[in-house]
Formats: sequence, C-alpha cells, structure tokens
Amino acid sequence: MSISLNMNDNLYLSFLWHMHQPYYKDPFKGTYILPWVRLHGTKDYLDMVTILDEYPRVKQNFNLVPSLLEQLIDYVDNDARDEFLNVTLKDPSELSHGELVFILENFFLANWHTMIKPFPRYNELLQKRGYSVNKEGLSRTVRYFSHQDIRDLQTLFNLVWIDPYFRENDKGLKELTQKGSNFTEDEKHYVIKKQFEILRAIIPKYKEVYERGQIELSVSPFYHPILPLLYDTNSAIVSSPGIKLPSRRFSAPEDVEAQVRMGLEFFESIFGKRPSGLWPSEGSISEEVIRILTRLGIRWCASDEEVLGRSIGTVLRDQSGRLKEPSLLYRPYYFEEMSLIFRDHRLSDLIGFVYSGWRVEEAVEDLISQLRWIHRRLDGRPYLVSIIMDGENAWEYYPNDGRDFLNALYRKISSEEWIETITISEYLDRFAEIWKDQRLNKIVPGSWINANFNVWIGHEEDNLAWDHLKEARDELVRFERENPEVDTSPAWKLIYIAEGSDWNWWYGDEHVSETQEEFDELFRANLIGVYRLIGKEPPSSLLIPILREERAVESSIAIKGFITPKLDGHVSSYFEWLHAASIDVSRSGGSMHKTETLIERVYYGFDRDNLYIRLDGKTPMSELLSQFVVIVKFIQPDSVKFMVKKEEKGYSSSDLRFGIGQVLEIAIPFSFLGVKENDEIGFIILLGKADSPDEVIERIPLRGHIKVTVPGPYFEAIMWQV
Repeated sequence: MSISLNMNDNLYLSFLWHMHQPYYKDPFKGTYILPWVRLHGTKDYLDMVTILDEYPRVKQNFNLVPSLLEQLIDYVDNDARDEFLNVTLKDPSELSHGELVFILENFFLANWHTMIKPFPRYNELLQKRGYSVNKEGLSRTVRYFSHQDIRDLQTLFNLVWIDPYFRENDKGLKELTQKGSNFTEDEKHYVIKKQFEILRAIIPKYKEVYERGQIELSVSPFYHPILPLLYDTNSAIVSSPGIKLPSRRFSAPEDVEAQVRMGLEFFESIFGKRPSGLWPSEGSISEEVIRILTRLGIRWCASDEEVLGRSIGTVLRDQSGRLKEPSLLYRPYYFEEMSLIFRDHRLSDLIGFVYSGWRVEEAVEDLISQLRWIHRRLDGRPYLVSIIMDGENAWEYYPNDGRDFLNALYRKISSEEWIETITISEYLDRFAEIWKDQRLNKIVPGSWINANFNVWIGHEEDNLAWDHLKEARDELVRFERENPEVDTSPAWKLIYIAEGSDWNWWYGDEHVSETQEEFDELFRANLIGVYRLIGKEPPSSLLIPILREERAVESSIAIKGFITPKLDGHVSSYFEWLHAASIDVSRSGGSMHKTETLIERVYYGFDRDNLYIRLDGKTPMSELLSQFVVIVKFIQPDSVKFMVKKEEKGYSSSDLRFGIGQVLEIAIPFSFLGVKENDEIGFIILLGKADSPDEVIERIPLRGHIKVTVPGPYFEAIMWQV
C-alpha cells in the first residue's frame, strides 16, 4: 500500500484507559476478600464507555485485563460474593460484634471529599465513628451505633460506589439518593440489585462499542505479571545496575508465554476475536518479551516515554519538564516486527493526579493548550500523542466521579478540527508506512514508573516474595515431572496468580495501605495452596508475614533536581516543585482505597542549603491549621523536630521559614540539622490536635520514614546526565 507523505494538519490523539483489578479470591474460602471489582464495576467500567455514545467523534482504546474480566464474570454468572457484600446483605440485628466492627472500619473506604461529604447522613456517620480509628477503639464505639445507623451505613457505602450517572438516571436510585437516610432492608437490597444490573451490562456494552468501531480493545497478560521479571529477574540489573536481587534467580520464559496466551484466548472467548494490541503490565517491556509477543501474534504494545528515552540514549525533556524534541516521542517505533507506542508521561499524569483539583474549565483548557503547544512544534506529519493511564482509580478524586471533566473534554475535542482521536490500530493502518524506518536497535528494560522495576524487586520484602514464588514453582515442576498423569492445572493457576504484579506493589517502600496485610495473606495463601494441591507440606516460612516493620521509605518519584520554591503557601507554577519527590498520601492505598487522609500529598526536595517540604491538604492548609499542628520529626538526626501551629496573632514555626495558604511550604536549613553533604536524613510528618499536639491524628508515611540524602556539590550535574 502506498501512502503519501503530504503534510497533515491534524494532531492524532489516542487515549488508552487501563482497566485492572488484582485477583482478590481467597483460594481456600472461595470468596473475594476485597470488593473493588464489584464497586469499581458499578462506578467506573460501564460509564467510561457509555459516555462515548454522546460523542461519536471521540475514539478510545480500553485495555481490559483478563483477571478483571474473570472476576466480573464470576460475579454475574456464578453469584460470587465478597466479604463486604456478605455483611451488607445481613440485617443489622443479625450481625456479630466482629462484623459490626468490620463495617465501621471498612465502610468509609471512599473518598471523603467527593463521595462521603456530599451525603449529609454519610458524613454524620463518619463524624460519629471518628476520623482516626483503631480496632480497639472501634470495638467500644460500635455500641453507640443503632441498627438504623448500621443499615444506613451499609446502604450508603454501596450507593456512593454507584456512578452518579446511574444514580441520576435510575428512578429508584435517584429517590434513595434524595432520601439520604432511614433506609429499609428492601431499599438496601434494591441498591445491591442495581449494582448487579450494572455489572451484567459492562461486557455487553464494551462488545457493542467495540463492534461499531468507536473503541479498540487490547489486553494484558492474564494475571498482570511484570513480564521482563518473569522472563528473568536479572533483567532488573540493566535499568538499575546496583539493585539487590533475590537470593534465587527466577527465570520462566514459558510463563511469559503462558500468561499472554491465556489472556489472548480468554479475550477471544468473550469478544469473538483476538486483540491486535497488548498493554504489558505496568508498561514493562524488554527485548526478550517483545519477541515472545510478536511470536504470539501481537501487532502493537505500549510503554512509557522514559523507557523510550533510555532506549534511544537521550533525555527527552529539559529541566523545566518541556519536551526538547516533541517529534521523538509522538511517533511509533519498531523493534523487529513489533510496533511500539510510548505514552506522554506528563499529560497522562496531569489527568491522573493533577486536574482533579482544578476547576473543570481550567483543566480542559490547560490540556488543550498543552496539545496545541505540541501541535505547533511538529512538522506536519501525522504524529500520535498517546495518553495512557489507569482508567478507574483517578475518578473518585474528581467531582461527580470525573464525568464533568470528561464531558467537557470530549465536547472540546469534538469541536477542535485539528485534533483527531484515533485508536492505535487505526493509526497504524493509516500511517505505519510513513514511520517504517523508525527502528529501535535496543530496548532498555523498564516500566512506566521511573523506567525500571524497583517497585517490584530490590527491597527485602520484594525479594523474599520472589524467593517464595521460585521455591513453590520449582516444587510444582518437580511434582509434575514425577507425576505426569496428575492434572496440575489448578496448582499452575495459583502460581500464575502469585506471579501478578499487585503483590509486590505493596511490598517494599513505595506504597502503603491499611489493607497491605490482606495482600500479604493472599499472596502467601496462593503459594500455600500450590503445596496443598500437590500433597506437599507448605514450608513454615509461608506462615510468616513478608511485611516488615519500620523502615526507610523512598518515593517512587525520585528527586530529579534542585528546587527553589517561593514560600508563599501557593503553587504559583507547575514547575515550582517539578523536580521534587512526592508521596500521594490520599492514594497510599491506591486501588485498595485506604481510609481517607487529611493530608493529600507531601512533596520534598532541596537546594544546596535547605530541605523543602510542602503539604497539600484536603482543605486549604490555612484552614487545617486552625484545628491541627504540623510536626516534622527527624529520625536521622534523632530527636530533632519542628512544629508549625496557629496562634492568636498568626502562625509560629520554630524559627523556620514557611508559607501557608492553600498549601504549607517549609524550608529547613541543613545547618539546623547539623548534617553535611551525602549524609542521610530521615523524617516523618505528624498531624496533631491543636489543643493537644501529642495526640497524633495522622502519620506520614503510615509505616517507616522518608529518607533523603543531603546533596553533594555535583548533584545537579549528575542528575542532568541521568
């Protein structure tokens, strides 16, 4: 096919929404221990594709992970249950004391600002329970909750996890939303009935929109493993040369092929044909993995711009965060026979993490202006901007579950003639010939998080998990070799589940959740199940939690350069804190929906002389400090702490420079700490009551402490070369 190289006025834009949930089923109980497939099913999966009915010019890509689809089907076809649903369906009078405590502990796992506070009764129950809780306190508090209180809580928790679009357009749900309290058992069961109606509609709706060509569906390996590490854990050394590896090298290329093949076959069984594209779990690719994907018939896969930068040996962005040569990012590349698309990291993160706090009109205009800036710096060939991100967890941080933002964005895109949304396969069908010479000579293994695998390997917890997995898999292979007549497929399923990325997401320093223990137990339960299925005694080490106690925590977004913020309590520029590290406190539970926090995010960075810390609250920090004090407590050097508090005539801060307004910005001179270049410092941030600072309401991080190395004289020069 011959394609003209004429200049093209359009900027092509491809959204890929990645829909994924971990595999939550307990292998022994047969129930799901966590409810997020069901609740995200009612809040995110159906409305994200249904909204496209209103915007025929807008095309999208959706990546559906098979383990998510398997669980959805289990709910709608097999009457699957989760523990949250089990206690929801019980009349409050029938609940045990332990079940009542479970409800008080877990039924506020929703965004307080966007999902609880808009419902006065729900917010009242939250205040009655208290913002900071422990099991011992809940055991006493539960006596103050009447049966009607509990029934209202059961109903509201499930009601707010139904997308506002469905609450508004279903007569019964709309009436219950307006009623707001004093629900009956019948009304509670009506909410659950509607949840399952929504769940049943998800896959048929994706089929419908897929078949009419408005969306493309892609797939991931079945249980969402990190494919390069599954192929060989030693691949982590390439992107992180000093990384500490597990004591046992794990290498199972055949499992890479099995996980992908299972995903392709499962997808085909549902949608009637195999997908052209694959989103490798967490955008993780390597040369060996790409060759396997090619052999299995995958036409395209995608990763992150930082992986591209490392692979072509260049830094794509300047120190301000702007792309130096936009044309390098916005084109497909080829490694042997595979087409590779690399996402715009910055645009994806703006939607995922930033715009939720902006006015809708400002957010949409900012995104369009970013695209316009890109368009003006390209040479007229048909370039492709790829926005690839999680398709479910971002929206609870937006008002109205993100629908206002998406409606405004899709309206704007539909009205801009120079923007053409397109599916990835359609783009390749039309323009692959133009880019056929864009070849990658190598691929540096990496993921969409810092172009390495440090989230999933390298920490003692991560490495111990890999060792346990290796030992269980080796035992299964030995058993299979000695007993070829035995059907070992149930045991292999548990191995494949344990190979998923989500377990090690929670092990190590990078992510913290109040439900980490459930993940730890599930991972070990799957491996214990392998041994039991083959008649072997599980090693006693699997009875011991992998999670460790207090430790240093490093942000998954590392410090990338000096910062010199203006300490005025306002974020005057996106670039002011661009090179800082950050911890997303409100999402430290990620897909697990940790109990809500008063502090949303912590940024930290430095220049040659000062450590800078910024706190972003759910409400303006100037308001928050009318009730609380902020304490920065150092672990290294020990016993050093600073407090910021409000007093009658203003604020005091232990002689520190600071600014307070929408955010709190603090400068702590290294000289105050008595540290020198290359010393390690560690600190935690505490939120205490204003009238009783020792009564801690919130601790950041939840476990461990933040670690920073005092910069040396060549820090900036070194970072510029990375």
